[in-house]
Amino acid sequence: MLKIGQMRKILLHTLFLALSSVAFAQQWPGYVLYSVSNSNNVYLLDTTGNVYHTWTMTNAGTGYSTYMEPGGTIVRTVKVTNAAYNGGGLTGRCQKVDYAGTVTWDWTHSASTYMLHHDHHVLPNGNVLFIAYENKSAAEVSAAGCTQSLIVQSEKIIEVQPTGATTGNIVWEWHLWDHLVQNVDANKANYQTSISAHPELLNVNYSIQKDWIHMNGIDYNAALDQIVVSSHNLSEIYIIDHSTTTAEAASHAGGLAGKGGDFLYRWGNPQVYSAGTAANKILKVVHDAHWIPVGSPNAGRIVGFNNDGISTQQSCIDYVDPPRNGYNYDLNPGPAYLPSSYSTRQSTNGHATNMSNSEQYPNGNTQICMATLGTIYEIDASGTVIWTKQINGGFVPQAHRYSECYLNGGTEPTALVSASTDSICAGDAVTLNLTPGGGTNYTYNWASSPAGFSSTAQNPVVNPTVSTTYTVTVTSGGCIAATSVSITVVSPITPSITQSGDTLFASVGASYQWYMNGNLIPGATSSTYVPTQSGNYSVVTTNSAGCESAASSPITVTIVAIDMGLGAGWMVYPNPTRGALRIVSPAASEFVVTIADACGKRVLIGANAQVLDMSTLQPGLYFVSIYVGTQHVGTQKVMLTR
Repeated sequence: MLKIGQMRKILLHTLFLALSSVAFAQQWPGYVLYSVSNSNNVYLLDTTGNVYHTWTMTNAGTGYSTYMEPGGTIVRTVKVTNAAYNGGGLTGRCQKVDYAGTVTWDWTHSASTYMLHHDHHVLPNGNVLFIAYENKSAAEVSAAGCTQSLIVQSEKIIEVQPTGATTGNIVWEWHLWDHLVQNVDANKANYQTSISAHPELLNVNYSIQKDWIHMNGIDYNAALDQIVVSSHNLSEIYIIDHSTTTAEAASHAGGLAGKGGDFLYRWGNPQVYSAGTAANKILKVVHDAHWIPVGSPNAGRIVGFNNDGISTQQSCIDYVDPPRNGYNYDLNPGPAYLPSSYSTRQSTNGHATNMSNSEQYPNGNTQICMATLGTIYEIDASGTVIWTKQINGGFVPQAHRYSECYLNGGTEPTALVSASTDSICAGDAVTLNLTPGGGTNYTYNWASSPAGFSSTAQNPVVNPTVSTTYTVTVTSGGCIAATSVSITVVSPITPSITQSGDTLFASVGASYQWYMNGNLIPGATSSTYVPTQSGNYSVVTTNSAGCESAASSPITVTIVAIDMGLGAGWMVYPNPTRGALRIVSPAASEFVVTIADACGKRVLIGANAQVLDMSTLQPGLYFVSIYVGTQHVGTQKVMLTR
């Protein structure tokens, strides 16, 4: 049976849908879940920022992150006391608490040699992924090839299956210590001659200290069966293969990617594994590594909250488009994994010295949690703040948004969208193809960014003139799914014209068409054109996609011709010339042209020649004579210049 609170939510949902068509373009619908560090309370905010629901626990302060399962059960980490560890982000314990506040699972993983810390992630099967410290003795550190003798808090990732009120089975695990490299001692473990030749491994001698890696964010990609984690101290993001067995995860082979538990990809600070690349350090204290989910713009990109990314006074969110190739990631010969810099960057409103997270939504909006400022806010695709909530009284490590349907335990419909083509010329027609699933009696609501398009059709036809992202919300039985598709409008560069001598040259294009005084010149389709009449000349080009440019700015050409005194139809130009002298004769005429220098010496002759090449002659004065049969048409002076 539904709880009274859940029945109330269903009744409110109808009103929400009526209002959301107005607010949709501004705010992504749903409820915001957050908790203050060390607080016993977890809060759910409605779309106006008011507290909608509260979970209150006893002597169980939030350790770091809180997530929700369908139906309103929260999964939260709890901070426990452990004398072997100190510092931020420690947890050691995890609870599942239902909507009514009943603790249904309370599991602890904390001892002198290991302890849960920072983020966790709830898998689709209900199991939970955790980041955990595991201590390594000074002897173990030395044996691994480290040049220092110290105790190190290394990292592991475990998948835990809840089995009882306080029990759980570790069904999968990965240990960083199995994937090290060093090049200083051939007699110790992990030796390789080159660190940069093994980016899949972590250099045990890079900036090692007790709290060495300090992982803090974790996310899971179900389609790839891969995990991404972020490292505070090394300012890197790592991807590892979850499809491995635990034994394979401890090795360098196995799993869908075939690389065991080695790093499949790393990004943010290539100096950790490749010498001479300090300038390419992009991440500077990173949290909240995650993938942009399917259905949102740029799905599949990796996101990191870059705490000191712009400066020590300004944080940002960096988006990275990894070079994924199937289950692997390409690494071209060179110093580091691409890209060499972030794909896009979003500045935040201020500086969060630690923690923090972001979420990306299908309508292009982003929710940002500035942990140490206690601020949660939402921006649209242009970066405009459209919703904000200030939390006083402590740090808010993360904030997450959940739909009404998810909260009520309903089944969200699915929505797959594609386009008949994703790259067009301005104004071309494109059909948006939507395939819904998981429900019945669907309704559709399309919007666009930039704004201006709306439709309730399942498969509308659009004619964008600029690159546009189209977002659709699919409603079924009160539950909502949303997805988007982007259409790139290819805008050719308007060409320009330069002139050299009597020839006009168009800037680069795939094809050309010349015009005089706005009228198409038949056959004038090459990149150059030699005018035969005075006038204003312009050119239109197409690019490789077949998109037509705007016409170039016109260039005025004045033909200076010699009147040979035999009537209309004869022209000799240009005068002066840089080398090419053109002869225009009446259509039926056969003629001979002779060119003599200033001393009367004949230096060039041509029969019926339309162009005489004088470029091999010395600059100066020349005499051009034309004969038709034995009749002398005329002689004229022509100046050759350079």
